This record gives sequence, C-alpha cells and structure tokens, in this order.
Amino acid sequence: MAPALRLCALALALLPAAVAAQDAAGDCHQYTNRSCEECLKNVTCLWCASSRRCMEYPVRRILPPAELCELRSARWGVCWVNFEALIIAMSVVGGTLLIMLGVCCCCCCCKKKSKKPDKDDERAAREREKRRVRQEERRAEMKSRHDEIRRKYGLFKEENPYAKFEN
Repeated sequence: MAPALRLCALALALLPAAVAAQDAAGDCHQYTNRSCEECLKNVTCLWCASSRRCMEYPVRRILPPAELCELRSARWGVCWVNFEALIIAMSVVGGTLLIMLGVCCCCCCCKKKSKKPDKDDERAAREREKRRVRQEERRAEMKSRHDEIRRKYGLFKEENPYAKFEN
C-alpha cells in the first residue's frame, strides 16, 4: 500500500509542474500583435513577422512548416535572424568546416607519405652507395698501381720535396 501512496504523491507533486509547462507554452499566443522581442522572451515561442503572430515552436519538426510561417518571416531566439539566413549561414559554415577538414586530412596524409621513403627511393640510395664504394675501390687500386710504376722507375715522390737539399 505504501508504494501506491508514494506513486500518487509523486503524481500530485508533478501535476503542477506539467500544468505550468503547458501554461508557459500556451503563453505564446498572448504575444500576438505585439513585438518580436516580447514574444521571444519565452524560448518556446516562434515569431512570424509577416503575420505578427506569436506561436509555439513546433518542436517535433526541425523547421517550422510553411503553413505555419514562411522561413523568411520566422524568427526564433533573436529577432534579427530569420530562418532562411540561419540555414544559409549554417550551410556555409558547415561546408567551410568540411573543406577545411578535407584539406587537413590531405595535408596529414601527404606529410606522412613524405617522411617515409618509398621503395624506389631506398633502392636508388642503395645503388648510389654501391657505386660510390666501387669507385673508391677503383681509385685506391689505380693509386697503388701508379705508385708501383713510380717505384719501379724511381719516380716515387718523397713526402718532403726539400729533403734532398738539407745536406
């Protein structure tokens, strides 16, 4: 029996809040033929500038239907922005953000690709190193062969060219 009493007490406690919310939503119609600022003080209200009507915002739909009010005349939140301008501005901002995101993704992908050398670059670097090593070997071999020929014919150059003149 106690749980049933608690449930009834809870329902009675929430009933005034539900009635107040319904009254607050019903308050929108009292601002018809007044100013936009007065109507939009209540966040649940929508102002239609062409008919100067204040009505409940249709929360089940994102945009108010055309039968209720045209988009260029509908105001919600602030009086100086209509829904058409809001949709255009949000589309431009959203498109700009998508383009910026795409550019950032492309830049990040290109940066990662440039940091990591591909297989062709690695193969070319290995071939260059092999050619350099072979060239050094040939150079050393030619130098030793030339030195042998100089020694054979007595043309070997001494370290100090002025050593002969010391005596």
